[in-house]
Amino acid sequence: MELMIRQARAEEDGILAAIEAECFPEAEAATEKEIRERMGVFLENFLVAEQDGKVIGFINGATGDEPHLPDEMYHDTQLHKPDGAYQTVFGLDVLPDFRCHGVAGRLIDEFVLLAKKRGKKGVVLTCKEHLIHYYEKHGFVKYGLSDSCHGGATWYDMKCLF
Repeated sequence: MELMIRQARAEEDGILAAIEAECFPEAEAATEKEIRERMGVFLENFLVAEQDGKVIGFINGATGDEPHLPDEMYHDTQLHKPDGAYQTVFGLDVLPDFRCHGVAGRLIDEFVLLAKKRGKKGVVLTCKEHLIHYYEKHGFVKYGLSDSCHGGATWYDMKCLF
């Protein structure tokens, strides 16, 4: 039962959309069409967690030049800048049966490491209040209440700057 973190494959878009739908409320979850579009533009920014041949989670996000995650990036893949200075995290998804086993932590840590290897200045994300402490354990710092109103929720800006 070894966990493997690897690059996602384009043909996994349906699997990732199903995981997204299970992990996020409908107002916040990316649709299969949105995931397919994102994968078509920045597939290199999708990592999956696989256990025993089954994809059990993933992390993804675009890159941009600003150290924040504007809501527009979720819906407009043209805002992705391959050579952008900052890696964003759109979502960190792990199927419920595989939570509390370090899968999400491995995904976020590998994503941060990948951003460092690519010469980014940092990784930025927004999260709900109950997850602030979790991301702080992975090197992120809270920068306050976010301007985001994605899905009608309250979000906090988190950054892991290198």
